[in-house]
Amino acid sequence: MPATRLVDRGVIRVSGDDARDFLENIVTNAMETVTAERAGYGGLLTPQGKIIGDFMIVAVPDDEGGGFLLDTPLLQTADLMKKLKLYKLRAKVTLDDLSRTVAVLAATDGGKLPADAGLVYADPRLVELGERAIVDLDGADELVDASLDEYHAHRIGLGIPDGGRDFIYGDTFPHEALFDQLGGVSFKKGCYIGQEVVSRMQHRGTARSRVVPIVFSEGIKPDDGVEASAGGKLLGRVGSCANGRGLALLRLDRVADALAAGHALDAGGLDFTLAQKPSFIRFSFPGEPDFGAAA
Repeated sequence: MPATRLVDRGVIRVSGDDARDFLENIVTNAMETVTAERAGYGGLLTPQGKIIGDFMIVAVPDDEGGGFLLDTPLLQTADLMKKLKLYKLRAKVTLDDLSRTVAVLAATDGGKLPADAGLVYADPRLVELGERAIVDLDGADELVDASLDEYHAHRIGLGIPDGGRDFIYGDTFPHEALFDQLGGVSFKKGCYIGQEVVSRMQHRGTARSRVVPIVFSEGIKPDDGVEASAGGKLLGRVGSCANGRGLALLRLDRVADALAAGHALDAGGLDFTLAQKPSFIRFSFPGEPDFGAAA
């Protein structure tokens, strides 16, 4: 099974007697869903409800020391460690950045990894993403037989956003990054940082901007990060792209207006259209009869 080392990922360990309660009080998802058999997905928000960092939450077996591993973008580990330490207060929690000693692997084509590859877990966002593993850095490359570009092309094809590429940390709400579509936020748990804003957005259906998959008409792609526009109006920003497809954080109401007016959607001088809606997305796309209704 092709495997990729995700060199753009880091790992933080949260351990100690209060580890589960500590995370429960600050992250977007309910920690009761995270078990030895099932990883979770969630994030840490600002008080204004914007994403500081997102991560997979992996339970470490008791015979390996217990606690949890946060599989998170490498460029966010320092910021995330700083925020976690800020909220630690008197909790019996130990925080360790393991990014120099462990590596994150992923099944490139959404399949399984060898059971003995390390701490193996299914990607909690979408079953088609397949399995991931946290392994010792020494010897990790011996398990790798596919490139990082291949992994991201598979992810983009599925319509799954990646923090730092498809949305900007510190400037994006969870709904915009599809947390609500990918099981990254609980609307039933108790308070956590930023909950009031997220709950209001959910109940009022006010998420006008969303990361959505797009297709370029010429089969080629622009540079990542270019602006998307139509009829002289800014629609948003294109994130990561591969094989003529991409992900873009767009104001869907403006996309709907542009399409109704017959304007082409443009990114970096290349025309694009919205791709077919992935099956995991429950909100309406422009052009669907119930577009504009709450998700």
